[in-house]
Amino acid sequence: MERHKQAVRAIASTVRSFFDRSEPYRIFHGSTNSTRPSHLKSGTRFLDISALSNVLEVNTAKRVAFVEPNVPMDRLVEHTLKYGLVPPVVMEFPGITAGGGYAGTAGESSSFRHGYFDDNVVSVEMVLPDGEVIEAKPDEGHPYRDLFKGAAGAVGTLGVTTLLQLRLIEAKRYVRTTYRRTNSVAEAIAAVKEECANKDNDYVDGILYSKDHGVIVTGQMTDELPSPSEKVQTFSGAWDPWYYLHVQERTKSLPSSMASSPSASSQQLLSQGSVTEYIPLAEYLFRYDRGGFWVGAAAFGYFRPVPFTRFFRWFLDDFLHTRMLYRALHASGESGRFVVQDLGIPYDTAEKFIDYTAEKLDIWPLWLCPLKTPSNQETFHPHLRGSRAATGKPGQQQSGEMLNVGLWGWGPEDPDKFVAVNRSIEDKVAELGGTKWFYAHTYYSESEFWQVYGPRAWYDALRTKYKATSLPSVYDKVRVRDNPRKESGWKPWLKAKWPVGGIWGIYKGIKSRDYMLHRNAVWKWDHKAREHIVVAQQQQNKLAGGQKAKQT
Repeated sequence: MERHKQAVRAIASTVRSFFDRSEPYRIFHGSTNSTRPSHLKSGTRFLDISALSNVLEVNTAKRVAFVEPNVPMDRLVEHTLKYGLVPPVVMEFPGITAGGGYAGTAGESSSFRHGYFDDNVVSVEMVLPDGEVIEAKPDEGHPYRDLFKGAAGAVGTLGVTTLLQLRLIEAKRYVRTTYRRTNSVAEAIAAVKEECANKDNDYVDGILYSKDHGVIVTGQMTDELPSPSEKVQTFSGAWDPWYYLHVQERTKSLPSSMASSPSASSQQLLSQGSVTEYIPLAEYLFRYDRGGFWVGAAAFGYFRPVPFTRFFRWFLDDFLHTRMLYRALHASGESGRFVVQDLGIPYDTAEKFIDYTAEKLDIWPLWLCPLKTPSNQETFHPHLRGSRAATGKPGQQQSGEMLNVGLWGWGPEDPDKFVAVNRSIEDKVAELGGTKWFYAHTYYSESEFWQVYGPRAWYDALRTKYKATSLPSVYDKVRVRDNPRKESGWKPWLKAKWPVGGIWGIYKGIKSRDYMLHRNAVWKWDHKAREHIVVAQQQQNKLAGGQKAKQT
């Protein structure tokens, strides 16, 4: 902890010097999970906090962890699992950091129950823009409660987070995972709502492969397997299947779990239209890492001679984890024609939005993730807007419940058409009463932005109160100024020539050595250790059976 305090004092001193000179700056974390193109000028001042990357303590009695902001999810889970604990919300990409989850808005398949990542933050240590170090909590009556609430999702525009205290819950060894087949968008949305109401579920999300093939995935943590010889499914190994392909294969021949036949009971339909398997907890939490959900398949589309086969997914595995994919996406310049948007849509308009994207973009699969969201309007988190925020639509949804639709795929090659497509998505989301995540391309004008995320007064009041007016605003940080494919100069021109950009992206990924983080990850399931466990359980069962026979 003393090392941490020394680092924070140094950061506070640097911040104070910037403040005294009224000099704006940007924060350097060391990595990013944003897909926005960088538009920083060469003279931009940086505050380097990349060294704040340690788990300082796991308190088992209080079930909390003290975590510096640049701790990625995989390192966090590795630490907490040693104590039989896990954060309630773990982002699906191993490289997403705790600080990023707090400042940038993060939800996952447990968010229908536990809310956003920051809803499970007990307190944050922050360096204010004038260099003062404070602790903020969400508790009623706490002097910095307004700052805690405002900074969550404000992308670092109200201060610098240097430490988070995270709530933990009991972890189990496995996730009993059920894949429930649906045959229409309406069925999929109804099944999501139905599964969210099931108190036994710890995780709920869904994949729409097309309008007539959807799968709703539910997970229940457990320490028990049906039998000692039960095969557990993993997704971290180079020869393991990519998760979304595995789910598609396992459900392609199933009937709908929500067929309208009056002769069959709902339980019969569910058993006929679903399949269950057991996944080790960490393997489940990071199941989408290999292939980055399914956007990794786009790399094969770019390098068209390379076939999208299991052999080549194995052979190129080092390049197909999310850390490496992000490196390549930014370095290649291809983020300028790849649509990566997460949209928070009210349940009653979600089908309309999916119909719209199917007609205009024809991007599949889509990700569905139910969210328990803030009901107030003073937030940068995706939230229900207008009358829905107050009461919801009678009989269809309750306040604070919405559906995240993940829309990720190739857009138009023409830069102007690419911007137009993203603008049309923003317009449609606003029309349907939803909001979007900031990590992606954002093209709102300033007035449009505040119509969606306003009223602006509460944010401006916080910036004034905490002396943050010299820092970039949220709008300044998230808006895309220029499409990277329209930048002038010989470098952007050269990277736009196939396959130069892709090769450059691969080179930058190799240079980063991020692939070693996955190779050396200790959260991955050890099948050999599992075999030893099975043998031990079998021997124990035989011994117990022999003792019982003697007693008889």
